[in-house]
Amino acid sequence: MAGFFQRNRLSLLTIVYWFMLSYILAALIWWFMELWRQNTHEFNYRKSSINLNDPYYANRVTALEIARKKKESQFIGEGLFFLLMTITGAVFVYRTARYQIRLNEQQRRFMATVTHELKTPIAVTRLNLETLRTRKLEGAVQEKLINNTLEENNRLNDLCNNILLTSQLDAGEYKLSMEDTDLNDLAARVTADFRQRFPERDLIYTGPDKIMIRADVLFLQLALNNVIENALKYSPKESTVTIQVGQQGEKVILRVADHGPGIPQAEKKLVFGKFYRMGEENTGATKGTGLGLYLSKRIVKDHEGELFILDNKPKGSIFVLEFPVK
Repeated sequence: MAGFFQRNRLSLLTIVYWFMLSYILAALIWWFMELWRQNTHEFNYRKSSINLNDPYYANRVTALEIARKKKESQFIGEGLFFLLMTITGAVFVYRTARYQIRLNEQQRRFMATVTHELKTPIAVTRLNLETLRTRKLEGAVQEKLINNTLEENNRLNDLCNNILLTSQLDAGEYKLSMEDTDLNDLAARVTADFRQRFPERDLIYTGPDKIMIRADVLFLQLALNNVIENALKYSPKESTVTIQVGQQGEKVILRVADHGPGIPQAEKKLVFGKFYRMGEENTGATKGTGLGLYLSKRIVKDHEGELFILDNKPKGSIFVLEFPVK
C-alpha cells in the first residue's frame, strides 16, 4: 500500500486537492445564493410592511429598492473577490506542491543514478589496475586497458564537474571570467578530445580559421562537452556527429547535429531542466544524471547567448548555440 501511494502520490494529491477545492467553491456559491435569497426576502418583507395609504409609499419603496441593489452589488463584489482569491491561491498552492513532488522525485532518481554513475567508473578503473598489476599483458592489451581507464577517469571527472558547478549555481557562487576566445580553436580542441576518447565514433568538425567571442573558456568548454557527449550518447555508434561553427550576421553559431531518435516537440524545452531525462526519466536506458544540458543552457545564457534544439532531417537533433559577435 505504501509503495502504491509513493508511485501515485501526485495523482492522489491531485484528486484530493481538486475535490476539496470543488467543495469550497460549491460552499461559496451556496452561501452567495442564500445571502441573495435572504436579501430578497428581507426586501419583500419590509415592502409588505409599508402601508399602501402612506403618502410616502413610493419614496419608501424606492429607498428599499436602492438598499436591496446596494447589498446585491456588495454580495457580487465580495463573492467575485473571494472566488478570485480562492482560485488564485488554489492554483498557486497546487502548482507549488506539484513542483515540489516532481522535484523530490527527480532528486531521488538523480541520487540513484549518480550513485551508479560514480560506482561504475570506480569499479572499472579498479579492475583494470588490478589486472595490470597482477598479470603480464601484451602491449596492445595493456594499452587498451590504460585507454579504458583514462576514459572512465574522464567520465568521472565530467560527472564531478557537473555536480560541483550545479552546486555553485544553486549557491550563487558561479562567476564567469570573460576573455577574448577563438571559438573555432576551442570547438576543434573539444572535438579532437572526443575523437581520442571515442576512436570508434565518427565526428566531423568544420569551421572558419578564426572566429572570436567573449567567453569563459573553461565553462564554455564544459558546455560544449555536455552537448557533444549528449549527441554521442543518444545516437547510434555507427552514425556521424557533426560539429559546425559559423557566423550569421551579428551572431556566431555552433551546431551539433546527430542522427539519433530525435526529441519530441513537447520535450525540446524540458530537456534543459535540472535532473530531467527523456523517456519518463528511465535511468537505465542511457548513462547520465540529467545535469549536462541544464548546465549548458545556463552557461550559454550567461554568455548572453541562446541554446535551443532543431530537428535534423530526416532523423536526429541539432543543438544550436548562438553567441553575440565580439
